[in-house]
Amino acid sequence: MNEQYDVVVIGGGTAGVVAAIQAGSAHAKTLLVEKTGMMGGTTTVGGVNFPGLFHAWGRQVIAGIGWELVSRCVAETGGTLPDFGNYHRPHWQLQIRVNRYVYSALCDEMVTDAGVEVRFHSMLAHLKPRTEGRGWQVTLCTKSGLTELDAAVVVDATGDANAAELAGFPLSIPESNQPATLSYQASGYDVADLDIDGINRKFDAEVRAGRLAYTDASWNTTEPDIARWLRSGGSQANHIHHINARDSEGKTRLELESRRSLLRLYRFLRQQPGLEKLIIDHVSAECGVRETATIRGQSTVTAEDYQSGRMWEDAVCHSFYPIDLHISSGAGLDMVKLAAGVVPTVPRGALLPAGGQNFIVAGRCISSDRLANSALRVQATCMATGQAAGAMAALSATRGLDPEGLPLSEVHSLLREHGAIVPGDGPPLLDEACTL
Repeated sequence: MNEQYDVVVIGGGTAGVVAAIQAGSAHAKTLLVEKTGMMGGTTTVGGVNFPGLFHAWGRQVIAGIGWELVSRCVAETGGTLPDFGNYHRPHWQLQIRVNRYVYSALCDEMVTDAGVEVRFHSMLAHLKPRTEGRGWQVTLCTKSGLTELDAAVVVDATGDANAAELAGFPLSIPESNQPATLSYQASGYDVADLDIDGINRKFDAEVRAGRLAYTDASWNTTEPDIARWLRSGGSQANHIHHINARDSEGKTRLELESRRSLLRLYRFLRQQPGLEKLIIDHVSAECGVRETATIRGQSTVTAEDYQSGRMWEDAVCHSFYPIDLHISSGAGLDMVKLAAGVVPTVPRGALLPAGGQNFIVAGRCISSDRLANSALRVQATCMATGQAAGAMAALSATRGLDPEGLPLSEVHSLLREHGAIVPGDGPPLLDEACTL
C-alpha cells in the first residue's frame, strides 16, 4: 500500500512552510515536498529577505506562524524590528530584514518540531483523485525515481499553481507577466570615487548599440539609471521581461536570461574607472518571480475588493500592501496606495479551486485578478494564506469534511490557537487621514 498522509503540501516556500507547520501542529500527518534543498522560497533561494507587510496603520494585522519565523530570526541574529507605529514612512521601510540562511535553518527546525516529514529535491509528477476513499494519489519524482503516496488533502503552495494544473483545475494565465528580478549583491568600489554621470553616458551608449538593456541595471525602460544600482550594490535593481516561469521551460529561460543580464552588466562595469575591482558577492539561486498564474477559485478577489477593504463573510486572513504592478514600460512600476484605514481581507473561497474537493491553494496563485494579485503576492500575505490553508487541511483530513464544508468558526479557532489574527479580531483600525 502507498504511504498514507493526512496532508501533503507541495512547495516549501513562503506559504508552504507555514502551511506545513500549521497542519503538523494540529496533529495531522503531514508531508512537505520541496524541489530544492532549502526551505523559505522567495525569502531564501529567491533572495528577497525582507518580508512584509505585517502591520497596517500602526496595528499588526498578520501574525501567527509566519510572524513567529520572522521575529525569531531577527532575535536570533541580534537584529531590530522597524518602528511599526511610524507608518507614514514608505511601505518598504516597514519590511523586515532577515538573515536568509538563519531563516532557512529556523524553517527546518519549526517544520520538523511540528512533526512534519520533509522530502527535499522532489517534485510533483502526477496527481489524480483516489479510486477508493477520499483524497488524492500523489506521484513524486525523486532522485531515485518515481514514488507514490496518498493524501486526504493536498495543499498547492508552488506559487505557480503547478499542482492545481496537474489536478485538472482551470487557471488564469496573464497575457503578459510582471518582470522578474534576479537578486544579488555587489561590492569592491566606493561610490564617492565614481563619475556616475560619465558611467551613465557610457551605459546609454551601450544600450543604443544593442549591447546592454536599461533594465539590466534598473526598472526604468526609457533611460539609463546606473546611480541606484551603484548605491545599493545592485540590490533589487533589475527587470527581466516577457517570460512566464510557471513551467520548467519558462523557468529555464528566465534563469538563463537573468544571469546573462548580470554578466553583460558586470563586464561593462568592470571597464569603468573606479570599478575595476567590482565583485559580485552573492547571486540568488533562483530569479525572483512576481507573477505566473492564478487559480479560478470559488471566489475571486478583485482590485475593487482589495482597495475597498471588503470584509468577506468567509475571510480567513488580512492582507496589506499597495497595488504594486511591475511593468515592462516607462518607469517599470505602477503603484497605487491604499486609502486611509483600509485593510483588505482574503476569503476562504479564493483558496479553493472551483469544482475542487480536498484541495487547497496558498500563496501568490490564489484566485485574484492581476491588480489585486500584485499586492496579495507579497510574503506576509502568503504566510497568512499558508496558515489558513494548513488549518483547513488539517481539519478537513481529521474531520472527513471537504474544506468548503468546514465550519468557519472551527477554522478561525484553530488559527487563533496558533497565534494568527482573524479578520474582525481586535480594536478598530486607525481612521486618521493618511495614506500608505
